[in-house]
Amino acid sequence: MRLVGPSGEQVGIVPLAKALELAQEYDLDLVEVAATARPPVCKLMDYGKFKYESAMKAREARKNQAHTVIKEMKLRPKIDPHDYDTKKGHVVRFLKQGDKVKITIMFRGREQSRPELGFRLLQRLADDVQDLGFVESAPKQDGRNMIMVLGPHKKKTEAMAEARAAADARKAERLGRGPAADQADDVEDEVEVAEVEETEAAETVDPADDAAEAAEVEQPAEAAQDA
Repeated sequence: MRLVGPSGEQVGIVPLAKALELAQEYDLDLVEVAATARPPVCKLMDYGKFKYESAMKAREARKNQAHTVIKEMKLRPKIDPHDYDTKKGHVVRFLKQGDKVKITIMFRGREQSRPELGFRLLQRLADDVQDLGFVESAPKQDGRNMIMVLGPHKKKTEAMAEARAAADARKAERLGRGPAADQADDVEDEVEVAEVEETEAAETVDPADDAAEAAEVEQPAEAAQDA
């Protein structure tokens, strides 16, 4: 076999017995690193330490990995201003986090004959968040719904890096402040975490909308008259 020393130096081609003898001498493991090579390549190493370092590298890689996430927000064509502002706030937060957002306008009854209401609402929302995102998929009718997809200007990796940098900056700022300030900052961080968790589960489905749809299904005759 071709043997590599603990520091990466080339020992040369040696018999198995000699390699095992060197492993005992250095109190290390003899690990085969290239079984298909001719002759096979082995290395003297601390295998437990090697496995630990490999696991830590894999963990760090997963931590820095960015997953493309598509959030969803549902609106009605005649949504009131307060609800619009609330749901727009969720869209803004999603885009700031580097996530795509699928906006769905749900029509019912006679609203289905007025698709321009949904189109204007989607256009208004796109204009309101144009600093954070762009229209990736233009509004299109899909049965009783109208759908538009917004993409963030900021990549997910950039958003994650900025969030970590902001957290590090807060920690650094605490070093020059007293325990009371640290406690106040801890409370603030807890509030921010709660807001993020709330956003992750944010109103992708409006219970009131579901109830309205259920009522519409139960009264097909009335819906037919409206249409």
